[in-house]
Amino acid sequence: MPIAHAADLAYAAALPPTNGGPSAMAIQILFFGAIFAIFYFLLIRPQQKQRKGREAMLATIKRGDRVVTTGGLHGTVVGLNEQTVILKVADQVKLEFDRSAIGRIGSAQGEKGEA
Repeated sequence: MPIAHAADLAYAAALPPTNGGPSAMAIQILFFGAIFAIFYFLLIRPQQKQRKGREAMLATIKRGDRVVTTGGLHGTVVGLNEQTVILKVADQVKLEFDRSAIGRIGSAQGEKGEA
C-alpha cells in the first residue's frame, strides 16, 4: 500500500461522522447570501444605475442638441415627440428616430466641442 494512500485512509478514519445538522444549514444559507450580495453589488446595482442615467439623458434632449445615434449617425434635433426624435443630418435631410436610438448628446449647435 502506498504511503499517500495510507495517509488518506488514516485521515478519513480520524474524522467523526457528520449528519449535517443546523450548523451545516446555517453555513449554506450564509454562503448563498454572500453569493447574492456579490451578484447584487457587481452586476445588478451598476446596471440599474446605468439604466437610470440613460433614461435621464434621454429625458433631457431638447431642440438644437447635437446627438449621435447608436448607429453612429450625427445630427441636430429639430423635432421631439414622446417616442421619436427628428434629426437634421444635412440641408433638406431630416430623419425620424426612436428616442431609444440616441446614443449620446453632444454640444448644442452654436457651441464648438473640443475633440
